[in-house]
Amino acid sequence: MFAKLESLEKKYMELEEALAGPDVFNDQDHYRKLAKAHADLRDVVTLFRRHKEVHQEMSKMRPLLHDADPEIRTLAQEELRKAEEDLPRIEMDIKVALLPTDPLDEKNTILEIRAGTGGDEAALFAADLFRMYCRYAELRGWKVEIMSESPSESGGFKEVICLISGEKVYSHLKFEAGTHRVQRVPTTEAQGRIHTSAATVAVLPEAVEVDVDLKPDDLRIDIYRASGAGGQHVNKTESAVRITHIPTGTVVTCQDERSQHKNKARAMKVLLSRILAAERDKQSSEMSADRKAQVGSGDRSERIRTYNFPQGRCTDHRINLTLYSLDRIMAGELTPLVEALATAAQAEAMRTQAG
Repeated sequence: MFAKLESLEKKYMELEEALAGPDVFNDQDHYRKLAKAHADLRDVVTLFRRHKEVHQEMSKMRPLLHDADPEIRTLAQEELRKAEEDLPRIEMDIKVALLPTDPLDEKNTILEIRAGTGGDEAALFAADLFRMYCRYAELRGWKVEIMSESPSESGGFKEVICLISGEKVYSHLKFEAGTHRVQRVPTTEAQGRIHTSAATVAVLPEAVEVDVDLKPDDLRIDIYRASGAGGQHVNKTESAVRITHIPTGTVVTCQDERSQHKNKARAMKVLLSRILAAERDKQSSEMSADRKAQVGSGDRSERIRTYNFPQGRCTDHRINLTLYSLDRIMAGELTPLVEALATAAQAEAMRTQAG
């Protein structure tokens, strides 16, 4: 490991030198590549340098343990104890920093939320989840843009699709994919009985055309009149767009915008991201290329997380984590969950690497 770290530090210093060159800004693409490579190495190199510093401090302290002055001996013992406590933590941080990074972590994310089992209550819960993610995005300084929505009569969502843009969005949201279950008393429940409903969440890294080999002949694009609320304009103008990717049977529709071109652009963005996600799932062999492998069927029994309102608790079943702070979680404070899931994923990756 340390031979690799020495090599990475040498590379980091070479990049630092290149970035300080007089002609570095002449080629902006080259500069961006250098800057990104330098930034990617910064954390692990900083940790490695700290590791070396701690070892140097320990080397200085050990001779002082035999000093004639008792105060100096006590100070050396204290400094040595602190360094010995710091060292394992730094080494663990280095191991985590050396884990292969997900190339999609930097990408923006298309988030799809759909009501599952539970009728109107499931649609209301889908809307609650959407608000939760919007608030989390706001706290992180991300931007949320609704791509498509299908409201329910109860004021919830049968389906809502949005694009979340910002720094490392996918890395924070990728563990949210799956079936989310809610247990609470619906407002329409006269007897006060607790109902269980579900909604599914799909998390797709935003794809651009260079990420997916998409041939024009593989697409069928249909233009039709939008349906639903929207007044006279919706009924008279053929602005809704349906795009079908023939080889995979993937279908995306968009009718939210009045402009046919805007609807087509949004539908294409969702389509590309769905195809990229399916290809990636197939390549990793961890899940089927079928998107149901990610989100499940929406049945109550297939769940990654349960939100229990009467008890004020949220349980993530994948890592057996229960937090009694449901009100704050629904207000967008997802960081404790996100960090715990990321830590569990890192631990699993380290076990896999060691095995």
